[in-house]
Amino acid sequence: MPARDRVEAFVRLVEAADYVTALEQFYHADASMQDNQQPPRLGLERLIADERATMARFAQMKTDPVTDLLIDGDKVAIRWKFTFTPAEGPPMVMEEVTLQRWEGDRIAQERFFYDPRQTRPATA
Repeated sequence: MPARDRVEAFVRLVEAADYVTALEQFYHADASMQDNQQPPRLGLERLIADERATMARFAQMKTDPVTDLLIDGDKVAIRWKFTFTPAEGPPMVMEEVTLQRWEGDRIAQERFFYDPRQTRPATA
């Protein structure tokens, strides 16, 4: 079960857009991430590679301050709001809720819940 200050330290790294460091310092080596109903992505090396690939697609990624953080035993729920700004074109704003299962002081499983329409360009 994670201590609240440990979870808050994780949140601060993500809010500072230090995404890879957050993965390195807070995820188990065999951690998994899952987006909605997609198959989970497995292993810290894969998660870091995926994060770097996402970061390379955008000129800037920004995380708004977290206002909703719930901790119940080994479960943590966080409401995130991100802004992804490409080199050209309008920014994409994405809001999601993540449910994490911690083992000790590291994240073992994480699942993101969001409306996939947020990841598509806006239509008139």
